[in-house]
Parts: sequence; structure tokens; C-alpha cells
Amino acid sequence: MPGAGGWAPGRWSVRVLALVIALGVLGTVLAAVALRRADDDRARRALGQQTMIVSQVVSAEVRRYSTSLTDLAAAVGAQANLEAAEYTAIAASVDRQRLPGASGVAFVVAATTDEMPAVQKSWRDRGDPQLTFTPSSAPTDEHFFVVLYRGVEGGPSPLGLDVADKPEAVEAMQRAKASHRVATSSTYRLLTDSELPVERQQLSFVLAAPVYSTSPSASDTGQFRGWLMMGLRGGDFLKQAIGVVARDTVAVTLYDTASTAGPTPVASWVPDARLQPEPPPRDITVSVPQRTWRLVVEPTHKLLPVGDMHLDVAAWIIGAVLTGLLAALTGTVITARNRALRKVDDATAALRDDIVRREAVEQQLRQREAELVGFAGIVAHDLRSPLARITGYADFLREEAAPRLDPLHRDFLERLYGGAQRMQTLIDDLLDYATAENRTLHTSRVDLRAMADDITRERLTGTEAHPPTIVIEDLPTVDGDPTLLCQVLDNLIGNALKYTAPGEEPYVRVSCRTTDGMARIEVADHGIGIPADQRDTVFTAFARAPGSAGYPGTGLGLAIVHRIVERHGGEVGVDANPGGGSLFWFTVPHAAALTPSVTAPSS
Repeated sequence: MPGAGGWAPGRWSVRVLALVIALGVLGTVLAAVALRRADDDRARRALGQQTMIVSQVVSAEVRRYSTSLTDLAAAVGAQANLEAAEYTAIAASVDRQRLPGASGVAFVVAATTDEMPAVQKSWRDRGDPQLTFTPSSAPTDEHFFVVLYRGVEGGPSPLGLDVADKPEAVEAMQRAKASHRVATSSTYRLLTDSELPVERQQLSFVLAAPVYSTSPSASDTGQFRGWLMMGLRGGDFLKQAIGVVARDTVAVTLYDTASTAGPTPVASWVPDARLQPEPPPRDITVSVPQRTWRLVVEPTHKLLPVGDMHLDVAAWIIGAVLTGLLAALTGTVITARNRALRKVDDATAALRDDIVRREAVEQQLRQREAELVGFAGIVAHDLRSPLARITGYADFLREEAAPRLDPLHRDFLERLYGGAQRMQTLIDDLLDYATAENRTLHTSRVDLRAMADDITRERLTGTEAHPPTIVIEDLPTVDGDPTLLCQVLDNLIGNALKYTAPGEEPYVRVSCRTTDGMARIEVADHGIGIPADQRDTVFTAFARAPGSAGYPGTGLGLAIVHRIVERHGGEVGVDANPGGGSLFWFTVPHAAALTPSVTAPSS
């Protein structure tokens, strides 16, 4: 009966309706909260991904600038007598397209107050007769003058200015010299920007690289010469470094955390988009040469597509209209969100792969560029022809006029002839190194045993008081270019004989092992050896291991060996010799089908 027990159909309907509404509201609330959290989580993940990408790009760009400056410092140090024209040619690769934000590259030398006149005259004689030093007004006896400069854009030249006015730059130079590595300065305003309007001046910093003499013909090989400094405007650097990858999704600020005045802004990138308070900014540390930067990344309203934000509001509206569709709508939105998230992850992975590939390509280009710059700086002016005349006349004087010269003049003549011979060796090595990679291979069967015997006969003149011991074991017949393989064996055997400690009798053993169709040729010696941490670098152009400074050489022999072996599809390396000294090895294709009695045709 209606109303029995205090219960009525109308009241039940209300209760059912209230329950349905409550369930719908509860479902809507839960869905809205879940979507809000999902949006927040996605925004945090997107911000985290952008922060990681930005930090990787900044680190990669700073490494690229640092590597470029190191390569330039090596090229400058390779000049026996650096002049303004040579410096201009070496620094010609520094431009705004390749190094955005760079104001220029300066060569800085140190001088006390008493040394200033002599140092100024020396650099005037090297190509800039108008060079005038302007010492710092600070009460100091130590000055750091800009003697050579290559500007990237127009503006006043800092030639002759004293960097001592900028303690931030001096501190970076001192750290670079002490560590023998590139160092980053604190933030300050560049000397070249001092005459710009205040609104155009930017917070900037410099990279300082020490320059040491590496020219074999210089008398001060290994000595410190000065610093190569590259000025970078912070705003321009950051805009070019991250403007493409960050676009308008985040704002970025760099802080120098190592500054004595506390965290100091280095540069900032603020797009036109509106900043968002959520998610909170990300803070990450970025390491630069001998310094630490702090990277702060803030989101903008364009971090995520507008259509994917505020889905909780849509859920409230849809839930109020039709609670029954909430579950389907939520599933659709979540599915769409997951698809979008996967696309973001795929795009991020592709971008990271692209960054890695670009860094690898740029590293190869920098290596080739450094080699070409060093080669052009020495051979570009056609040294071979005038050097041949010098050598010819010097040899003629040694044969015809030496008896008529007093001992002092004969000594001068011998020094002249010896220097010309060393320069001829350097030029020949440079040409061999430059052509080893592209020279056409004339492949044939090569009897390495016969080739090693010929090289040994040429090396042993028979006039030595204590002739070296060269042991040639059974060597195979291989496939390769006879001329180039002869150059490889001759270089390795010659190095084994040359790098022997004074007073020790040279000992060389040439042997072979066969593995996987490749012949591994080993040249072992009892020489001065190579430290373990230097074995990966001895095959780099112009690299010489510690302890080899007192021995003649250009630093190109092993680099030539490396290129020739690579051209033959093999590998080259060096290990410690169990009997003392070094064991150099290389692999070439083994001619297994050829009988030992057959000898390869001569080249």
C-alpha cells in the first residue's frame, strides 16, 4: 500500500534519481580529477623532455665551440713564427654561420710593464706596424695584450687593449693555462662591446684556450705562447642554440653558479608565448669547460596543444548533460592522449638521433677542416719549389765551397742543409698524409716477407759500430697496394729503430698471426714505449707521445699508417710489448689461396 512503512514510490524515484545524479556527479568528478592529473603529468613530462633536449643542445653547442677553439689553438701553435697573415688564414673559419654568437677570436700574450716595448715591437714586426699597447689603468705589473684579432662582425678592434681590465677573462686564462684545457669565464661585458649603446650590450663570456708551440722546426717546441680567446654574446648564443628546438614552448635562462657574486644570469631565451605557472620550472645543471651553469626552463601555454588542455572542464560539461557518455568520452580522450604521447616520444627520439648524427658529422667535418687548415698553412704557398732550390744550392756549397770556409761558416752551412732536409721530410709527410685517404689503390698480391727483407737491407747500411737487430719471421702473402703497404712497414720498422733509448741497441721483431681471413702483422721493439693513456692518440695527426720530444719526427708517420690500413679494410693499434717497449700491429686481407712460393709483382 502506498505509504506503508513510511515508504512511497515518489520518494523512491527521488532517491533513485538522487543516486543516479550522485553517481553521475561522482563519476564526473573522478573523471575530471583523473584528466586534470593526466594533463599535469603530461605537461610535466613534456617539460622534462624539453628540458633534457635543451640541456643536451646547450652542452653540445658549448662542446662544439670549445672543440673549434682547441683546433684553432693547435693550428696556431703549429706555426714556427706566427704572423698576422698566417693568423688571419687560420681564423678564417670563424664566422657567424658556423659559430653564432661569437664576436671574434683574439690571440693574447702576457707581458710585464718592463717587457711591453720589446713585446710590442716583436708583434709589430709580424705584420701590424700600427699595433699600440694600451695598458690597464689598474695598479698591476702583469698585462695581457691582444696582439692578433679576427672579428666576426664589424665594430671596434680590441688590438692592443689590455685584458687585465677584465678580471673575469684573466681568471679564465689562468685556469686554462694551469689545466692545459679550454676554460669558460664568468659573465661580463666584452671589450668589443664597450662602445655600443647600453641597450645593445649583452651579458657575455669568453672561452680561453692555452697555445703551446708544436712546430717541429721551432726552437721552443712545447713552450707556452699565449691564449686564444673567443668572445660569445650570451643572448645571441642561446637564441641560435635552442631557438629551433625549443621554439615557443618554453622560456630558458642560464645562470653561472660558480660566480663569486652568487648565481649570475648568463643569457635568456623568452618567446612571445605566455608563461604558465604550472608545471613548476625545471632546474638542471649543465657542465661547460671548467665551469658549471644552471639551466632554468619555464613552460608557456604552448607547451601542449590547446585542444588537449583543460579536458576536465569538458568532462564537467559532458557529465552534466549526459552522465552515461562520460565513460566512453573518457576512454576516447585517454586513447587519443596516449597516441599523442607516443607521437611526442617518437618525435623526441628522432630528434635525439638527429642531434647525435649531426654531432658525429660535425666532428668529422671539424677533424677534416683542422687537417686541411694545418696542411694549407704550411704547403699553400708552394714550398716545394723554393725548398728544392735551397737544398740544391746548399748541397752544391757543401761539395764545392766547404774546403774554403772556416769551421764556423761550415757549421752554419751544415745547419742550413739539415734544416732544409727536415723541412723536406715534413712536406713529404704532409703530402703523404693528405693523399693517403683518396689515393687510388693498385691492389695485387704482396709478399710481405720479401718486402720486409728489402726494407731491412735499406735500413742496415753496414757501417754501424753496433748494428741493430732486426728479426723477420715468416710473413704471409696478402692482398693490397704494394707501395702503400711498403710505406706502412717502413714507417713501423723505422719508428722501432728510432725510438730506442740512448745507449741501448735497437731490437725489432716482425711476426704474423692469422685470424678470420685477416693477417695480423706485429712489429715489436724494446724502445722507450708508449704510456697506456696515450695509445689511443698516437695515430692522430701531429700527435706525439710524452718522451718523444728529443727524437726527430713530424708526428705524421703513424697517422699515415692509420689511413693506409683503413683504406685496406684493416685495423691498426699498439700494445705494450711483454719484453719492454711497444708492439704495433695492423691487419690486412690474407691471400689464403696463393701458394707461399709466388711473389707479388713489384710496384
